[in-house]
Amino acid sequence: MSPMFEFSSVDSLKVLSCRTRMTSLPRVLGQEVIAGIFPPTMILFPAVVAQFLTGALFLVGFRRRPNVGAALGLLVLAASAAVVVSRGVGADEPLTETIGWLSTLGFDLAFRLDGFAVLMALIVLVVGFAVLLYSLGYFEHDSTYARFVGLFMAFAGSMTGLVLAADLFTMFVFWELTSICSFLLIGLNDKSESARQSAVRALLTTGAGGLCLLGAVGILQVELGTTAFADLVKLQPVGGVIDAAIVLILLGAFTKSAQFPFHFWLPGAMAAPTPVSAYLHSATMVKAGIVLLARLSPAFGQSNLWRWWVVLAGVATMLIGGWRALRQTDAKLLLAHSTVSQLGLLTVLVGLGWSTALYAGVAHLLAHAVFKVALFLGVGVIDHELGTRDVTKIGTARHRTPLVVVALGAATLSMAGMIPLFGFVTKEKALVALLDAEVGAVGVVALVGVVLGSVLSVAYSVRLLHALVGGADPEPDAGGVDHGGHDPGSPLVRGLLGAPVIAAAAVSLLFGSIAQRVGKWLVSPSTSLDASAKSKLVLWPGINDALVISAIVIVVGSVIGWRAPLAVPPSREKRGSRGERTFDVVYDATLGMAKRLTRITQPGSLPMYVAVTSVIVAAVAAAALIVDGLPAFEGFVSDSPLTIAVTILTIVVSIGVAVVSARFTAAVFLGGVGYGVAVLFLMRGAPDLALTQVLVETLTIVIFLLAMRSMPRSFAPASSWAPAPVRIAVSVAAGVVVPLLVLAVHGARTAPSVAEEYAPRSIDEAGGANLVNVILVDFRGFDTMGEITVLAVAALGVVNLVRVAERHRRVRERTRTAPFRRSAILDELVDRWLSKVAALVALYVTFRGHNAPGGGFAGGLVLGGVFVLQFLTGREPHLRHRPIRRPTTLLGAGLLLALGTTAAPLLVGAAPLESHIWKPHVPLIGEVKIVSSMFFDLGVFMVVVAVVLMMLLSLGARGTSLVGDDGGVAS
Repeated sequence: MSPMFEFSSVDSLKVLSCRTRMTSLPRVLGQEVIAGIFPPTMILFPAVVAQFLTGALFLVGFRRRPNVGAALGLLVLAASAAVVVSRGVGADEPLTETIGWLSTLGFDLAFRLDGFAVLMALIVLVVGFAVLLYSLGYFEHDSTYARFVGLFMAFAGSMTGLVLAADLFTMFVFWELTSICSFLLIGLNDKSESARQSAVRALLTTGAGGLCLLGAVGILQVELGTTAFADLVKLQPVGGVIDAAIVLILLGAFTKSAQFPFHFWLPGAMAAPTPVSAYLHSATMVKAGIVLLARLSPAFGQSNLWRWWVVLAGVATMLIGGWRALRQTDAKLLLAHSTVSQLGLLTVLVGLGWSTALYAGVAHLLAHAVFKVALFLGVGVIDHELGTRDVTKIGTARHRTPLVVVALGAATLSMAGMIPLFGFVTKEKALVALLDAEVGAVGVVALVGVVLGSVLSVAYSVRLLHALVGGADPEPDAGGVDHGGHDPGSPLVRGLLGAPVIAAAAVSLLFGSIAQRVGKWLVSPSTSLDASAKSKLVLWPGINDALVISAIVIVVGSVIGWRAPLAVPPSREKRGSRGERTFDVVYDATLGMAKRLTRITQPGSLPMYVAVTSVIVAAVAAAALIVDGLPAFEGFVSDSPLTIAVTILTIVVSIGVAVVSARFTAAVFLGGVGYGVAVLFLMRGAPDLALTQVLVETLTIVIFLLAMRSMPRSFAPASSWAPAPVRIAVSVAAGVVVPLLVLAVHGARTAPSVAEEYAPRSIDEAGGANLVNVILVDFRGFDTMGEITVLAVAALGVVNLVRVAERHRRVRERTRTAPFRRSAILDELVDRWLSKVAALVALYVTFRGHNAPGGGFAGGLVLGGVFVLQFLTGREPHLRHRPIRRPTTLLGAGLLLALGTTAAPLLVGAAPLESHIWKPHVPLIGEVKIVSSMFFDLGVFMVVVAVVLMMLLSLGARGTSLVGDDGGVAS
């Protein structure tokens, strides 16, 4: 190959503005790359991408050997944690990375590895590692394990990106990804109705919060010109429209972190498997709202609106969650409601706007992640061993798994705030911070609420502890449940299940014993949020007000938990919480209203839909014409008699389409309209458009005729939705007004045409002389990529609809058309000569398209015409046994080739779809120019050929009918 390797400066990301180059993404990804992909200065984004890729690889590549894939997932999580530690711990300045995306709108993907990001990323990755290790034993021999790990890794990547986000926009992107992954993980057991309902409830609630967050992103970007957390902290904006942004941000945080009144979705999400509950709904995803509050509390914490909303919601959540936790008999639901309560405490601490409270909130964030993952996983071990989670029946777990029960007891004591566990240290720090907070009445409310909530925390912790050490033995048959097809006593399985529980409990004890050192570690995460949030942790603070309050809390909570074991009445438990019932009522009412509105606006009459659309378009167009006047017709009226004649003929044929009653005749007339338009294209100097139009019309007529073989010969009588004069008036109005509007818009253009910019760059930068093709596969390649994707989806939809019709309608031989009589001469002519010649022509048209009329779309239609010819000459069985037996495979290969050509330039630091030109010297031929966009065009060619084959083999299938039993067309 010649050393000549030319890079075009064609920028295919000009979706928003044809004159604005958006090359920040390739410039960031350029330079010298690690492993040929990422630059050496970029480490955070690759760490996030690696987790997504591992999840995708698991979903497609390790279904039969999930344990091998899980080992890869563990390796990726460990490597990502190592990256965070090596680049974030002890760094003088936070590591920042920016990936250009929507730069013209001010939106890029920005990552920042400061102290708080290091802490949260390690929680996400280390807890994820423990849970994934636990899942190896939990899901042994479970058919859903491969899907679980794939989605788990995708969620881990989403959560890692969220905590590393440097601005609100980047956080929103990963925020939505966590919602989607959570939905899929909650509904992992798609055969369970409760799991499906809980997944939908969680998705709609957190999705609504995501929309609120998006609104806040828009407001802040418009008003302040930035959504970066560091900039917002410096500006500390309040008042006016910023208050609206504050409300939207709080709504987003409250929905994500299950704060009142959106607390109802989290307990129901516990229908997910234990590893999902332990990771998503206690240690990571529900902390996303807390992370958002922590990032923005220094910016908005001085606002009374912010403080009162945060404190009232947090206190209400803490009390409601604690009360409901005390009334549960299912240990997992008890932990679920305790999580809601603890999230309320975290909301108060990080959102109060007081630096010491923020430090205490960061510390309790860590403590809660540690003890809650131990609790959830430990309860999962007991369920795995005994087959029950009933707190009245789990007492004998201490005999079956003593080490796990001891670890569970330690984690429970940490949750209750008992010395010497880390939970005691952070709870004491929270009380000290609230006692010292100088924030007025809101601080008093926060202190009283936290004290009352802490009493309930002790109460439900004591109840769980009593169940572990003093509960009754389970019934003799309690263990006769299905444990997933394996022995719960298997040493390997028990080791995989128990090790993470014991390790987490040990960490809680260790952190409590070295509280001062941990407190020093937490200074960096706290000060990265608020420079004044410097404090310390101690295991024994001495006799002070906070310790006295803690003693009272422990005594009162212990009495409540020991003496008042309240249980939810079974009838109320079946109905769900008031929040769940309210959500279901609103959800059902919304669906009912949508159904009623649909019955009114979409009664099933296609003519009425077209008429309503036409009337609205005509009315808007007429209003515009009345305001601005009729357009000038200079330049639009042709003086060529031939052009006028073709136009009149096309109009007459189009009228014929509307007046004839036979379907076949209407299809032929419709094709005539298309051919007439193709002639006009040709006469106006657009051979590419003319060629494509002719090929499309030809294939469209054939597909129409194939579909019509099983339809009545004539159209049904006209719909009675409106009298004939009204229908004629609507048609005339739309047919007259809309063309006038098009002419007016065309004549009112003041900016130069896009083609004026593209034309000079076509040869030098894209290597092609055919401007139309260059625009399709290079300058506006993203548009073409979207179009072929839509084409592929439409083809798949048609094929599936036909298959459904074949399953639900009677299968019978077609009698509407006589069988085609095979001719040996015709077979010889088609197979030996026409097919091969046409195939060569198709390839020729495809490869010449960059410099002459043609291209992948036209070439695909030509080759599709070959298959149509074979089909019409009775060669359907021969067509079904061609090398292309599965056109869906060809369809996927074409999309993959086009997508690969789109993304390949990123590997060398260029823009997506940026043209690369090679000029190798070929013996006996000489220098040959190869343009990379040729491969994109080949992908288009393959998609078009596959779509034609799919249409022929589905609509033209032998022995099937699309006609229902009543003689109508199957829907």
